[in-house]
Amino acid sequence: MVRLTRDAIDFAALTNEARHPHCGAVALFLGTVRDLTGEHVTVFLDYDAYAPMAEKKLAEIEATVRARWPVREVLMVHRLGRLAVGDVSVAVVVSCPHRAEAFDALRFAVDALKELVPIWKKENGPDGTGEWVHQSAKPGAT
Repeated sequence: MVRLTRDAIDFAALTNEARHPHCGAVALFLGTVRDLTGEHVTVFLDYDAYAPMAEKKLAEIEATVRARWPVREVLMVHRLGRLAVGDVSVAVVVSCPHRAEAFDALRFAVDALKELVPIWKKENGPDGTGEWVHQSAKPGAT
């Protein structure tokens, strides 16, 4: 399951959705809005995306994860719109029989999402200025 949303991400519900009796590992990644990027102060972020392409790329990442690891569930949700410091911007959940597989699949999914999915964020500072950037375009983005 992959989706974009303007609503708060219910990561507890996603984690419960990923649980299965055959899986001993459920791995969760949460991306949250931070207040500092280097020395740049952020007071809020605006996220936007080209939804048809973003959803297509998310589905491709899900398919790749399913082909490479013995996952039961791959859930990726990215939030759009204005987010405050501390808000969850992205949640990725993977369930697998074993933890090593879950960690590997999760890391791949998160890294691929950041690199390939056309989602942009505008970092808004306290002085009212902001800059739109693709998530992977920031130096040192991980």
